[in-house]
Amino acid sequence: MPLEGNGKIMKKILELNNIGKKYQAKNGEIEALKNINLKVNEGEFISIIGPSGCGKSTLLSIIAGLEKQSSGELYIDGEIGYMLQTDSLLPWRTIYKNVLFGLEIRKSKTEENEEYVKELLRKYDLYDFKDKYPSQLSGGMRQRAALIRTLAIKPRILLLDEAFSALDYQTRIMVTNDIFKILKNENITSVMVTHDISEAISMSDRVVVLTNRPGTVKNIHNIDFEMENRNPINCRESPKFSKYFDTIWKELDVYA
Repeated sequence: MPLEGNGKIMKKILELNNIGKKYQAKNGEIEALKNINLKVNEGEFISIIGPSGCGKSTLLSIIAGLEKQSSGELYIDGEIGYMLQTDSLLPWRTIYKNVLFGLEIRKSKTEENEEYVKELLRKYDLYDFKDKYPSQLSGGMRQRAALIRTLAIKPRILLLDEAFSALDYQTRIMVTNDIFKILKNENITSVMVTHDISEAISMSDRVVVLTNRPGTVKNIHNIDFEMENRNPINCRESPKFSKYFDTIWKELDVYA
């Protein structure tokens, strides 16, 4: 197995081999994705960016099992959780009942799992709000609650599809900081689709850049800020940040 710089063994948890996706349309066949190859190690945070319509969300749907690839092979080791653009909290349920919702659907609401949920609520400063309703919480607190609902099923891989795009800029910065800390604390492997280059750089260990449709991997950037206690806010303040941004921006073909 490959090693990290600190000598720790890196364990593969997700692998995409030559993944392709074609759709049948009225005017013929559309190729959305072509020969996508990617290996993700346990605990990594990977962002996928690319021009609009390049197949980013389609790729995430394939990983989640919501769509079937037309070609290629997919290897997944463990349970998958999914966070969408909206928090999707049920307005008539309290925060506590919302975070238990996934366990109820899976019929796994055991005493042990309920205790785990309470532990997460305490750990991430939501326990005092567990009897409140979603409308009584800020956008950032709602996103934390949505994440805890996802973590309640103990996924090994978390997929985020533009998960912060509905938030205003200031809230978004703070929420990404909170979510990043939680995911690193819980050692959750994460794959995020985003159109925000700054968000991708500040949160990720690697950034995958896709080409225009059919989307294929144009480049993969290793992101290393060489700092202790890394978080998205202090990454944005690093001199390295603008260099990463300029490099990735030029690869995106945003005007193509």
